[in-house]
Amino acid sequence: MATSFAQFNPTRIRSYVFRLPFFTRVVLLGIIIIWISGLQGIWNIEQWGALIPDEINLGSLYRLNTYPVIHVHLVHALFNILALAPLLERFEAEHGTLVTLAMFAGPLSTLPAGLYLLIERGIWRGNNPILGSGTWVFELLAIETMKTYRANPYFSVGPYKIPTWSTPIIATLFVSFLIPNTSLLAHLCSVAVGIVFGMGYLKFLAPPEKVLRWVEGKMDLLGRIPHYVSVDQKTYGRYGVLPTSNAAEGVTPATYTASTQRLGP
Repeated sequence: MATSFAQFNPTRIRSYVFRLPFFTRVVLLGIIIIWISGLQGIWNIEQWGALIPDEINLGSLYRLNTYPVIHVHLVHALFNILALAPLLERFEAEHGTLVTLAMFAGPLSTLPAGLYLLIERGIWRGNNPILGSGTWVFELLAIETMKTYRANPYFSVGPYKIPTWSTPIIATLFVSFLIPNTSLLAHLCSVAVGIVFGMGYLKFLAPPEKVLRWVEGKMDLLGRIPHYVSVDQKTYGRYGVLPTSNAAEGVTPATYTASTQRLGP
């Protein structure tokens, strides 16, 4: 027990939080602010922004984007924040802030929602609402699992070999069994989209890199936004910081090795 307390270092936690990239910070802070806003009794934020199949029409398509940042209660929000932070941080560090913004404001939110609505409303004729960033958590978990799958297609449990890509599916089953009032269907839809994304079939949905570079240069995002991640980490580094002359004096600058896979065309 003493060792566990010794390993708990508030300074490391604070340092980790301060190093989070820009979009990840905005999302985590937004989840907290939205939950606090929901404490007032005048406006029901859950009813307004949750993904409710029977409430979807041309005037409420915003629900396809709002449901991941709205949570039922504090514990729900905190658990999702703890699970989301390292996964979203890694995605943003690999692909850049603008790409992450475009993907999570677009297809990585709307595709799982659309698939859920197709099955829940179109096939099962149900009306179970969903909300919470667990959608993003399982989506990102599936994306990371597909990276692992390329290097290690199987893992062994006793005499059995289990495909690595099945890991997030197993995780959704455990979560649905252990935590009441969770939507197995919604989580499976997120895993499905994450697997397809991890296989590279959704790269065409990402904005073209030439356009992103032009926007970054025109608006000077690297200079204006702290902890902004450039679309081209190979040139600018993780937060757009070029190596200094210290490297010539024998000091090796810290670098981040990002994935070589590009999202945009």
